[in-house]
Amino acid sequence: MHLTDKQRVERLGHLNNGWKIENQLLVRSYEFKDFVHAFEFLKRVADISEKNNHHPHIYNSYNKVVIKLITHDLDSISSKDFDLALEIDKIK
Repeated sequence: MHLTDKQRVERLGHLNNGWKIENQLLVRSYEFKDFVHAFEFLKRVADISEKNNHHPHIYNSYNKVVIKLITHDLDSISSKDFDLALEIDKIK
């Protein structure tokens, strides 16, 4: 579902701190103790993404992970992105 700017801001308020809208993407950065912990998080994100058939852009450098969400077929942030972000928040 395509969201208005107002709906996006409202949905953003329901996520854990750290999520922001940046360049028309829903973005959050994470920092972990080390690479192994970052990679374990990435594996869990991959499992959730596969289950939901909705796949984020993921960037990893040692202990840092950046998740960027967009609904590609809409070329916009949709409710699917916020739903996935909520699930990702549960595993951090």
